Amino acid sequence: MDRNQESVQLLQDIRAGSRQAFDHFYELHIQFVFQIAFQLVREQAEAEDVCHDVFLEVLQKTTQYQPAKGSVKAWLAVKTRSRALDRLRKKKPLLTDEWEQKMGKEESGADLKVLEQIEKDVLFDALKQIPTEQREAIYRSYYQGETHKEIAMTMQKPLGSVKSLIRYGLNNLRKQKSIFHWAKSSGGGNHHE
Repeated sequence: MDRNQESVQLLQDIRAGSRQAFDHFYELHIQFVFQIAFQLVREQAEAEDVCHDVFLEVLQKTTQYQPAKGSVKAWLAVKTRSRALDRLRKKKPLLTDEWEQKMGKEESGADLKVLEQIEKDVLFDALKQIPTEQREAIYRSYYQGETHKEIAMTMQKPLGSVKSLIRYGLNNLRKQKSIFHWAKSSGGGNHHE
């Protein structure tokens, strides 16, 4: 049984009232949820509060998870991001508005910002599904911080080809429901379903 199947089974057991299943689900996913929360709120106590909110919601609303939309991890990632942004809005509305405006700008960095919101190990799973050269170009650009020119030299490809590899690779990642379906279906402003 893989990790996602195990998590789905635990959610079913939680729905049936198993405290032990909830404890196990929590242990499996707390570090993942905390990392996403901390990346956004940047304070340990706030990140812990976000985790509390997320797991309380999991406990109360296990039926929200729909396997057809993607993995449990992707669902938790979107739920955590949503709760973290709610907290930021309450504490620092101007800062959050500015952050969201930057997220919405159509610029080369916008793709990076979208990718950064989904926890890296979910993304690494998705990266394994795209062609090798696209994966390498994206990895070098977003995780190693190399410029397109540096990537072109390392991969011995023309600059235009590197830009195309990255663009096509990002498009291929977007097609993977397990990552982006939850993000699209979380409905921007509708945080409290």
